[in-house]
Amino acid sequence: MENKNAWAKYENNEQKQKVMEFAEDYRKFISTCKTERECVVEFEKQAKAAGFKELNDLIKNGETVKAGDRIYVNNMGKAMAMFIVGKQGMEQGMNILGAHIDSPRLDLKQVPLYEDTEMAMLDTHYYGGVKKYQWVALPLALHGVFVKKDGTVVNVNIGDKPNDPVFGISDLLIHLSADQLEKKAAKVIDGEKLDLLIGSIPAASKDEKVKESVKANILRILEETYGVAEEDFLSAEIEVVPAGDARDYGFDRSMIMGYGHDDRVCAYPSFQAILSIDTPEITCVCLLVDKEEIGSVGATGMHSRFFEDAVAEILHLQGNYSEIMVRRAMRNSKVLSSDVSAAYDPNYPEVMEKRNAAYFGKGLVFNKYTGSRGKSGSNDANAEYMAKLRNILDKDNVTFQTSELGKVDQGGGGTIAYILANYGMNVIDSGVAVLNMHAPWEIISKVDLYEAFLGYKVFLKEA
Repeated sequence: MENKNAWAKYENNEQKQKVMEFAEDYRKFISTCKTERECVVEFEKQAKAAGFKELNDLIKNGETVKAGDRIYVNNMGKAMAMFIVGKQGMEQGMNILGAHIDSPRLDLKQVPLYEDTEMAMLDTHYYGGVKKYQWVALPLALHGVFVKKDGTVVNVNIGDKPNDPVFGISDLLIHLSADQLEKKAAKVIDGEKLDLLIGSIPAASKDEKVKESVKANILRILEETYGVAEEDFLSAEIEVVPAGDARDYGFDRSMIMGYGHDDRVCAYPSFQAILSIDTPEITCVCLLVDKEEIGSVGATGMHSRFFEDAVAEILHLQGNYSEIMVRRAMRNSKVLSSDVSAAYDPNYPEVMEKRNAAYFGKGLVFNKYTGSRGKSGSNDANAEYMAKLRNILDKDNVTFQTSELGKVDQGGGGTIAYILANYGMNVIDSGVAVLNMHAPWEIISKVDLYEAFLGYKVFLKEA
């Protein structure tokens, strides 16, 4: 069975322009929102403008909730849930789009700043599954926050503005790398060698006995620019990400190269899809979570109960709360776990099985099961649910394809799908195909992004 290329639907210039305009808005989004905190700030701003109200405000004011109400929950500035209350009671279930907004990167350690041979360095710890050798010899930026002892939050974004300096991790020159090149790729760069070079000018001082004067100069700059001291690194969250904007890719500008497609290329159309919904029959949800790249753990990951608690609070504001109502609302829900899939790469055909691979231009990707070897750790969606989704997508002429993540014995991966399935929900993974997944610069097809948006809208309205 061969799927048609989705670009064929957009031969008309006006139709094609819609694809390009949506992709351009997305390109701007991932160029500026490179951390989960930055994503939540932007999404919250747009949600408020679209009439969404914060759940805690409704609770404080003792307001009631009715069909059509738009509600959002900000979880610690790193995760978010948005609800549009449906005409049917929530115990009938919800239509949920669930994506994650964290991406592989490097994080600064709590005591990161040091000097070595009159060079100032920052020590890092990589986050998520990365090929460490991909993070050397390229321009990097610092995004994040310092939180001072008095609770003051200092936002940091250095390396992406036109006149900003950038930072980087050095690689060994080819002339001295004979031993390095004998190592396996996983060992070519050690994790403890992913340290960032950030300065080399010593502090101006008449006291020649001052130790680590380059580090002292960096601390002076931080104090003058941001009002932070060395001890403030103890309560900081600074992420090291690729510097620079996402770019159109290819002569035909059909693709986008950018950092963080995994999984913002699914989070963004999920968010835009729920903004497009009026008063639905069934409560619609856009769930944007953190920590998926390290196992969905922690208070802002999908394993936390923040989403379940939000459902309980909304039922309470409807005057309909009970433990059994919460359980019914969760159990009767349907979910698209919106996460990326591996695109077929002609340079590496040996790891893919062509009949069951995702391709650029073939639309929204469904992964019936993920996991690894023997479907271990997967959420295996049932056939009835897949049939229902095929029906609603075909009715609206949404282009989609099915895929597995590589050949059976090659590997695999996981998403948040199995966590939501623990409630008894119908869940399937669906998203956008990505080349270079988990690399500093990933690539997606613009038409696949747009088909995901269309598919997510249909799902929210009709699932």
